[in-house]
Amino acid sequence: MERLRVVVVLGHPRGAGSLCGALAAAYAQGAEEAGARVERFDLSQAEFDPHVRLASPRAQPLEDDLERIRAAIDRCDHLALVYPTWWGTFPALLKGFLDRALLPGWAFAEIEGGAGYEGLLKGKTADLLTTMDTPGPVYRFVYGAPGHRALARATLGFCGVDTVRIARFGAARSADAATRARWLAEARALGARLGHGPRGAFGRLFKSMSPWVAALRLQFYPMTFLAYWVGALAGAGADAVRRGEFWLGYAFLFALEAATVFVNDLFDYESDRRNACWGPFTGGSRVLVCGDIARATLARAAALAAAVAALLAAPLVARSPTPAVLAVYLAAFGALAIGYTAPPLKLSHRALGEADVALTHSFGVLVLGYALQAGAWGEGAPYLLALPLFFAVAPAIVLSGIPDADADAAAGKVTLTVRFGTRGAARIALASLAASVALAVALPLAGVAALRGLEIVAPIHALWFGSKILAYLRTGAGARRIDGAMAAGLTYIAWFALVPLFHLLR
Repeated sequence: MERLRVVVVLGHPRGAGSLCGALAAAYAQGAEEAGARVERFDLSQAEFDPHVRLASPRAQPLEDDLERIRAAIDRCDHLALVYPTWWGTFPALLKGFLDRALLPGWAFAEIEGGAGYEGLLKGKTADLLTTMDTPGPVYRFVYGAPGHRALARATLGFCGVDTVRIARFGAARSADAATRARWLAEARALGARLGHGPRGAFGRLFKSMSPWVAALRLQFYPMTFLAYWVGALAGAGADAVRRGEFWLGYAFLFALEAATVFVNDLFDYESDRRNACWGPFTGGSRVLVCGDIARATLARAAALAAAVAALLAAPLVARSPTPAVLAVYLAAFGALAIGYTAPPLKLSHRALGEADVALTHSFGVLVLGYALQAGAWGEGAPYLLALPLFFAVAPAIVLSGIPDADADAAAGKVTLTVRFGTRGAARIALASLAASVALAVALPLAGVAALRGLEIVAPIHALWFGSKILAYLRTGAGARRIDGAMAAGLTYIAWFALVPLFHLLR
């Protein structure tokens, strides 16, 4: 087995004679004793200009010492940065090194078509060892750990390096000899852990699972569950919810939603690849674009999730008092969900995807929950509860097409935003928002007891949400990220499930 290659970079201006210097030496010793090949660099002894003096950093020639360090980083599997935390972050020496060394074309590259950036140092891991005087809780919870976040996320993470450990040693100024000796032993132990690999067993498991967590897009599942729960409680009425049917039904929904998001990534790849405005709510999970999961592997996962949903549907149908109706319903539900992007329906490519999502996430899940608790298909209760939810879901779904508009159009995907333009989509979202508010006010007044209170909270939240949409329209519209409006829209939806839950759980 090839020995792990490790680079230790000391970023303290006083170099080897500092506490950081001793920690770097202890870490390197531990790594060497564990069998790693270690290269050490002291930035205080390196000769380079820390300032980017030209408009293009790549046009400024690299000094020999920078070339040597970069060559070592190229060869290495694991990087350790050892530095003091000053003024919340790290010294100018280390910042200057990062400014000069992490150049475009070597550390990162712009994705074709301006669709963001790609780290070119993928596959490497890092440890950060830092001394500080600020108490740990104050640094993390009051200051927000700015140095940790800057290095681990905005710098190394941006370049594709995965920071696996951050070790803090403090308070450094008041530490006595015994404390410092203990810290040196800890640093040596951190280096020695590399004998089992940079991540350790748990870290390797977490790393292998994290792309799948991203692919599942779990941030969208709670709303499905809440709407389904509302339907189940309404269907059970005065009786207790039948737990077997409830959890079996939700397992079906979870598997179907997993299959749907996997299929979306597969068939929206061209749009996602071109998308320069992707964010937490739009642009797919990025696992295919970033190469975290192979296309064939994701396709197999989508097929498996769909098969699991089908297998779970069988006992639901068998236990239903109306098996034929439920079988047709589940088949139609599955077709609408998968057909959002998958052929032959490809609803999201025909300006029907927004209505599809609003329908499945309101009437679809709520009526299913109602029916699985032996509620009659023809009763009006679940449909009255689902109607305002449909119009509450629609604005966020319509707005989600705005950041994707240019990429969708280039990929031949015709969403509502592509068909009517970004300004038209924003106006459609406003109209749907107004319809949801009207229903939130009218239905409680008409005697729908489970919605009492919605007439108060929905208009208040809608004013905030609507102001975000109007602000977008005032600032020129266009395809761009609208995370604030998306967050307002997604939280707006929650009221249409939380209010009936409050009444039905009493």
